[in-house]
Amino acid sequence: MNSALNLGLGLKLTCSLFTVAVFLQGVCFADWPRFRGPNGSGIASDSAEMPIEWGPNKNILWKLDLPGPGASSPIITGNQVFVTCYSGYGTSRDNVGNIEDLKRHLVCIDRKTGKQNWIRTVEAALPEDSYSGMGIPAHGYASHTPVADGERVYVFFGKSGVLCFDFEGNELWKASVGTGSDPKRWGSSSSPILHEDLVIVTASAESASLVGLDKRTGKEEWRQTADGLVDVWGTPVVAKVDKTRSDLVLGVPYEFWGLNPLTGKLRWYSEAMESNSYNSSVVEARGVIYGIEGRSGGSAAVKAGGKGDVTAANTVWTGRDTARFASPLVYADKIYYFANGMVNCISAKDGTSIFKSRLPASKKNPVVEAENKAADEPARPNPSGFGGRGGFGGRSGRGGFGGVDYSSPVAADGKIYYFKNDGTAFVINASNKFDLLSTNQISDSGETFQGTPALSDGQIILRSNKFLYCIGNE
Repeated sequence: MNSALNLGLGLKLTCSLFTVAVFLQGVCFADWPRFRGPNGSGIASDSAEMPIEWGPNKNILWKLDLPGPGASSPIITGNQVFVTCYSGYGTSRDNVGNIEDLKRHLVCIDRKTGKQNWIRTVEAALPEDSYSGMGIPAHGYASHTPVADGERVYVFFGKSGVLCFDFEGNELWKASVGTGSDPKRWGSSSSPILHEDLVIVTASAESASLVGLDKRTGKEEWRQTADGLVDVWGTPVVAKVDKTRSDLVLGVPYEFWGLNPLTGKLRWYSEAMESNSYNSSVVEARGVIYGIEGRSGGSAAVKAGGKGDVTAANTVWTGRDTARFASPLVYADKIYYFANGMVNCISAKDGTSIFKSRLPASKKNPVVEAENKAADEPARPNPSGFGGRGGFGGRSGRGGFGGVDYSSPVAADGKIYYFKNDGTAFVINASNKFDLLSTNQISDSGETFQGTPALSDGQIILRSNKFLYCIGNE
């Protein structure tokens, strides 16, 4: 008995010391490993005090020149930050360049110092979509956020494929998931995610497919192709249904889909909102999937799980809330979303409005104003497929690309952070009323900020088309 007791106490002490050590190193509790952090929630997993105010000469811990622009977001794993960029072509409307010179980059940065550890460059697979029309000039050629698992980092560069690197920068494998283009030629932006031993890629533009790759080898384990994936630019989430089942969930035109993440097979679908494209990402909280989409779309909350058409059985509520590109944030039983210069807060329980308020106007940025040219998206015929009404298919209609505030809200330390494309940042107290704590501008040099920031250990890692910033209390 005494030996067993001593062994148990020893194990508890060892585990406690290990937990403290990991916490102090900022590895376990502070990773932001994918688009919008843990499972795409947009919520930091630690409770460190966050900065409220910053500016060009205040609370900027470091600043790093990037090799080119990108609409992707930075990620954090341990003491390393990863971000993707592109160069050589399409970096400016005034000097487009030659498409043969297009290159993508993965940059690894020391989080403590802001120094570049390494950079890896990937040649573009040609022919690539040209820098024309409404889509690609708005977001460019590096719009997919990397994902990391603590040992490797995985990047998706559209037609140029999916690549895996170790943390020393060695390329371990490369796989193609398609080289096609969506009908509108808007390019692609969905970010890869990890589930167990799989890298799951939404190759909507490249092959109208979801693809599961072995994360160790890059071998294709499954592929699900469907017409309804053509108009999808969001990133999926994983919803835990019970102790033995998890569903891969994403928003598609008119519906939510729940698939088996290990096989890609469709398990369930539900009617969601009246939108003929899905530009943002769904969010999961407590087994419920939330989405807000499109000028002609709406909002919906649907329980994950079930089989077949679960619209009647699993729909929690639907609403008329709309947002174009920014994904919603579910935080403390409330949903925050930003659109058309407004911040909106609704109840996660029933979708009723809690508050709605206009944000202060940003100072004019001529570079950003040049990017904000609205245009109508063309109608397209209704393709066939399987699923429900929007199903593995879609419907014709007219929407609009207008506006390029791509960043989504994130939260930590009881505060909501939202960045506009011109770098104006709003810090809002997470409460039942509009409580604006500060309005900040990190730069006055005409940069554009399209990525969603990463939050960790009281710091904000933010990218623009020129620099990577670390914001924190000095």
